Amino acid sequence: MTLGDILRNQGGAFLQQFPQPPGVQRVLRNLAACRTEAMGGHVTTCCHCQDIAYHYHSCGDRYCPQCGGSKRAAWLERQAACLLDVPYFHVVFTLPHQLSPLVLGNRQRLYHLLFSAASKTLLELAADEKYLGAKIGALMVLHTWGQQLEHHPHVHCVIPNGGLSAEGQWRMGSRKFFLPVRVLAKLFRGKFLDELRQCHDTGQLQFAGSTGEMNDPAKWKRLIADLYKIRWVTYAKEPFGGPEQVLKYLAGYTHRVALSNPRILKVSDSHVTLSYKDYADGCRRKELVLPTPEFLRRFSLHIQTSRFVRIRQFGLLSYRNREGRLTHCRELIAKQNPITPDAQRKTARLVYLVLLLATAGANRNSQEHDKKIDNRLTQCDRCGGPLEIRWSADRPTSRALERSWQWNTS
Repeated sequence: MTLGDILRNQGGAFLQQFPQPPGVQRVLRNLAACRTEAMGGHVTTCCHCQDIAYHYHSCGDRYCPQCGGSKRAAWLERQAACLLDVPYFHVVFTLPHQLSPLVLGNRQRLYHLLFSAASKTLLELAADEKYLGAKIGALMVLHTWGQQLEHHPHVHCVIPNGGLSAEGQWRMGSRKFFLPVRVLAKLFRGKFLDELRQCHDTGQLQFAGSTGEMNDPAKWKRLIADLYKIRWVTYAKEPFGGPEQVLKYLAGYTHRVALSNPRILKVSDSHVTLSYKDYADGCRRKELVLPTPEFLRRFSLHIQTSRFVRIRQFGLLSYRNREGRLTHCRELIAKQNPITPDAQRKTARLVYLVLLLATAGANRNSQEHDKKIDNRLTQCDRCGGPLEIRWSADRPTSRALERSWQWNTS
């Protein structure tokens, strides 16, 4: 049983109970139609064994657990060219749960604010001579979910260990830790709340439902004061050993969606059983049973607008003139730590192998499906005989799918 199966069976009833914005409806419709007749494809018959095969198009939606393999592989290949031969650090910034209702009512603005506050925190502290005294780079990935699909907005940051000093020299950081976690957390809290207050004072926030009372000036001030008192969760994980480990990490995190199909263990007429990892209990695997409407509601919380950018890069890794900056950084790093040609070849080979292995498993089903869907496929999978196309239909546009799609409301 897959997410698409659940949506096809009970998506209509869910949308009647929990109406969703047009963008979310479009995504759910794509996921429900994925690899079905509604998405187009073709039917072939073998001229020898008469075997009939149905090959339907995939939806290609970035929130689909079955799609995105080829896009992720292409993205990872581009990122491989941007890696530096230095250790990398992994830092995570998390918003407190007290802000969750406000963030859900202002997702695009406050997710952007989360990126802004986290990037400014990293760049400002790293530029301080007390810590590193250099301009660093950071790749950030927004995740909005926890293991139980609850709303849990946080950004994962992958950061090269070092940066360019004001004199234009490469300055390497400590190999044990990047920046003091407590200092990071306090500065991040201050920057986020300062920008949040500016949004409030300029009328850029929307208040409705459970957040309606926050629009009262006294209650707003009390909320901000309470948020300053609590400790915000910011932590740094073990540093990556090198570029090959970074690629392996990126393969699993950057294009991940809130739920993968293997986590769906059991589906009944009214409930869905999921597996999840309980980090508070030694990362043990447990089961969670949710009513189907609640399961779909939680999944829908993590669908952003179509133009929202979930992966962003800052500092040395920002897109403008990035190739020139990184070339200069590599030259400076090579002067400090000369690398022999054999070591260079070994590193390049490791990067290639990790890239291949990290994407192969995730992309295999998607790539095999794309191969079968190709109209140029002429051989039968069973006997190798020639195929005859009995039916063929192009993938519909989003508008066409919206007009033709009928939700099951029974």
